[in-house]
Amino acid sequence: AAERALEAVIKGVKNGLKKNKTVNLVGFGSFSVRTRGARMGRNPRTGEPMKINASKTVAFKAGKSLKDYVK
Repeated sequence: AAERALEAVIKGVKNGLKKNKTVNLVGFGSFSVRTRGARMGRNPRTGEPMKINASKTVAFKAGKSLKDYVK
């Protein structure tokens, strides 16, 4: 039963993020989608400049209860 509950929570978080929504888990934290802009980087092997395309990534911000628990 615990496994099904956890899978349901993870599925809910994934579905919310897919729709570019912020998912808040009260007492734990919040997940959101952030956009990284396009930028120039360097190929680590050759040192050649290369363009890095814009992308989306997932960000997590710990909630107050979680932060207090870790202190």
